Amino acid sequence: MATPYFRNLPDFEYVNRTSNATNISDYTTVKNLFKKGKLREDIFQDIAFFEKYQIIGDDRPDNVANEVYGNPILDWVILLSNNVINIQTEWPMTQATFDAYLLEKYGDYDTLYNGIHHYESSEVKNGRGIVVFPKGVRVSAAQSVSFYDFDSDQQFTFDNISNPITNYEYEEKINNDKRNIFVLKPSYLNIVFDDLEEMMTYKEGSTQYVSETLKRADNIRLYE
Repeated sequence: MATPYFRNLPDFEYVNRTSNATNISDYTTVKNLFKKGKLREDIFQDIAFFEKYQIIGDDRPDNVANEVYGNPILDWVILLSNNVINIQTEWPMTQATFDAYLLEKYGDYDTLYNGIHHYESSEVKNGRGIVVFPKGVRVSAAQSVSFYDFDSDQQFTFDNISNPITNYEYEEKINNDKRNIFVLKPSYLNIVFDDLEEMMTYKEGSTQYVSETLKRADNIRLYE
């Protein structure tokens, strides 16, 4: 059965040092946030377990999980599948957040929409349709390309293959690139559920061990 990620986290108890503690042996129980789930390597590194997916509009991870798995609480599967740790920087910004970020960064709309961030090349092909210079390479403002065509026994030069990329276009591409993610195929969800349960289980053999879901100590290796 699918459960929220944080419900799978085990607990640990540490000595309660707050002013309202009545006994030196009082403990406070909290979730062990140092325990981090992940997809095991044989799954994470195998593209056969995943499908390509494009995030639409202002969709959050829970929206994507609901679309793919029919369950928004599986947002953690979406994040683990793409190794997203910081959703603020690794997930596409909403339109409102994006607009506010750009205006703060560039100061005014003229700089944002008309200012040139850099130049990128146009695609150049020879007479046989073979690409001799690819599209989208960062180049100088007046980049030219020369190549020798053996079929015609001639030297060709293409002047000014540079295309200006505005500040807005540059930032928009960065944000849109984050929309292209991978989602774990639904048929493999139970494998991930079982793996997560195993990862979040404490193992016997330590004085800190209380149960499979609880450790207790003053100083504890929480990630074990």
